[in-house]
Amino acid sequence: MAEQRRTERLDQPREPRGITLPRFDAEAFGRWSEGIARGMGTANFIVVMTVVIAIWFGWNTLAPAGWRFDPYTFTFLTLVLSLQASYAAPLILLAQNRQADRDRLALEEDRRRATAQKADTEYLAREIAALRIALGEVATRDFLRSELTRLAEELDEAGQRRQRLERRQQDKGSQRPTGGPGLDEPRDELDGDYARDARPER
Repeated sequence: MAEQRRTERLDQPREPRGITLPRFDAEAFGRWSEGIARGMGTANFIVVMTVVIAIWFGWNTLAPAGWRFDPYTFTFLTLVLSLQASYAAPLILLAQNRQADRDRLALEEDRRRATAQKADTEYLAREIAALRIALGEVATRDFLRSELTRLAEELDEAGQRRQRLERRQQDKGSQRPTGGPGLDEPRDELDGDYARDARPER
């Protein structure tokens, strides 16, 4: 009674009952089935099978009656071929299923790589666009050359104006009467010398 209560405890898994099938390695069996399906799908298999069937027919037709193991209607040959077909079909299906699984994994990997490549391409496109926008605000060599040329022209024009102004000042200074107050600084428009000369004397 105690033994029966111990085996019926709910906190322990129940022992499997019924017929237990033998365990086998599914991967090894799948590789073996793929090898058979690959071999049956070649021309060598068809040629060998044709030769065996031809020998079978010839032996059981032309050999003496006591040596014939499968006389006409070739019942044993029909059984062998049916047995071969009954095993070949599931093995071929198993090989096709394994190939389909491999194709699905390869497709998923290709899709993952394509997604990663698309993301990388979009990232690079955004970076290139940002660089183009940034480079649009940066002074290029041609722009700097044109600006320097414009500044040099402005400096030349300013120098020419200054030379003309100094020349006019020298000309007016030579025409100024000598009785005025003596100043060592040159006459220019900044100090209002020309404005004083233009005012009438009282």
